[in-house]
Amino acid sequence: MRIPALSAVFLILVACAGEKSVNQKITTELDNYLSQQFSPDEPGGAILLMKGDHILFSKGFGLSDLKTREPVTPNTLFNLGSISKTFVANGILVLQQQGKLSLEDSLYKFFPEFKNKTIAQTIKVKHLLTHTSGLPDIRDVQKDTAFFLTAKDGENWHPVTQTDSLLFEPGSQFEYSNPAFNGLALIIEKVSGMKWQQFVSENIFKPSEMNSSTITDGPHPNSGVSHAYVMNSGAWTEDDYGEEPTFAAAGNGGVWSSVEELAKYEKAHWQSTFLTKGNIDDSRSVKRFPNWKGTIPFAAGWSWFTPQRDGNAYLPIIGWSWFITTTPSGARMIGHTGSQGGFLCNYASIPEKRLFFVILCNSPRDIIGMSNKLMEVVESYGL
Repeated sequence: MRIPALSAVFLILVACAGEKSVNQKITTELDNYLSQQFSPDEPGGAILLMKGDHILFSKGFGLSDLKTREPVTPNTLFNLGSISKTFVANGILVLQQQGKLSLEDSLYKFFPEFKNKTIAQTIKVKHLLTHTSGLPDIRDVQKDTAFFLTAKDGENWHPVTQTDSLLFEPGSQFEYSNPAFNGLALIIEKVSGMKWQQFVSENIFKPSEMNSSTITDGPHPNSGVSHAYVMNSGAWTEDDYGEEPTFAAAGNGGVWSSVEELAKYEKAHWQSTFLTKGNIDDSRSVKRFPNWKGTIPFAAGWSWFTPQRDGNAYLPIIGWSWFITTTPSGARMIGHTGSQGGFLCNYASIPEKRLFFVILCNSPRDIIGMSNKLMEVVESYGL
């Protein structure tokens, strides 16, 4: 009876050793590659790769602050840019789950001050969540740069409410919209009766154990976070709050977090921590409205998530804020990219395989190249 028992122990030890060996190979390969992408005395980034409950790789490179020379670590807080939109969307979904609003509600319910009442009555919350509202971004940021350096969500949303016409019928086309998420942030405030930053903190950060994450509110946070930089005339120049117009408009890009806490955020999705499994699955399924035409090319700034075409039409690839595509091996991939000032980020999850990676940088870097390398590692090691 002892021989089978010993054999079982031996097999377990062999399996563990094999797993440890693979993890070490992944760590070495990624460390060697990423060390070539960042200089230790320049702005850098943090990268994390997770499989299930196991962090396979998590490391910081370069500096988070050129003045203090503080290094980047896996716990460094970066501005997430448009990845922040997923927190706003989840805030809306929490309110829907609480029965306090519906994604079918029209904008007129929340913004009766729209100049054109018909437009407000036609567009629904679901259209804002999917960048299909047709609302034009008529903010004149270049003309009034000084104003938009400190303009919050309300000031960035108001110009949109004054439009006389739409770019297209709501639901029929995709046109990436930052003001749409300023509007959604304001809806959270109107419905919850509290600042949307507080609502997200209490209903998403806290249950997800994201204890260090925070959200832009005017000049906050002015300490404890990384600074962003861009290269100008051969020198690194700071480019974040105070230098980048619309940076203070938090609904479209105001969340600050680390790679370690974003891993907790993704696990909270897998474990249905702040939304039911049904609502999370729904949020991460492609939305195609009955009037979808998709004839306008997708324009979402830079993005790692690109749509496929069906004849002359682009197929929709967005859920409730999440972009949804497939990996080279055909697995469903969920994610969002982020870019604001000098910050550049990518967040990608393969839920069915319980795989997740995130890249956060405080200067423009080859994030697409790094993302492709991470996917190459995932595929080559059969993760």
